[in-house]
Amino acid sequence: MPLPMHDVDPIDTAIEIDPAHFRSVLGHYPTGVCVVTGWRAPGSAAGLAVGTFTSVSLNPALVGFCPDKRSSSWPLMRQSGRFCVNVLGADQLDLSHKFSSRGADKFNGVSHGLSKLGLPVLDGIVAVIECEIASEVEAGDHMFVLGRVLSLDILRPAAPLLFFKGRYGTFTAL
Repeated sequence: MPLPMHDVDPIDTAIEIDPAHFRSVLGHYPTGVCVVTGWRAPGSAAGLAVGTFTSVSLNPALVGFCPDKRSSSWPLMRQSGRFCVNVLGADQLDLSHKFSSRGADKFNGVSHGLSKLGLPVLDGIVAVIECEIASEVEAGDHMFVLGRVLSLDILRPAAPLLFFKGRYGTFTAL
């Protein structure tokens, strides 16, 4: 049975949420850490670290992530129409820091190759997911990018890098 609709559209209603409190509460939900890579120009790789990657649909296979609107990397990569999600291992904190930075060539000194579809893929990652951009919509101070999965593989069955309560960590099974 559907839930009753209210007369007020919650998206159009101005509700003030303290950003620090929002971050604190949502920080209690762990996220995986990925680096999204692509081409900013032929032969010139670009990438950015994200903690907002998620599975969206099994059929069709869809994933999503949310780059910040201020990202200097994503606008360059989106033009190719494709991206590659690099799932980082617990031992790859340095890559998360490098691709979280702004400015200079983030691939400088980073060992990488090409994925099955010719996208930049970082060496030593846990898994790779290659996508074409299905859609992109504004979502507050971020964009929501929906990707149609074209290819994916586990490259190294290892513990992923996680982010929880403002700190990096790893998974321990119960």
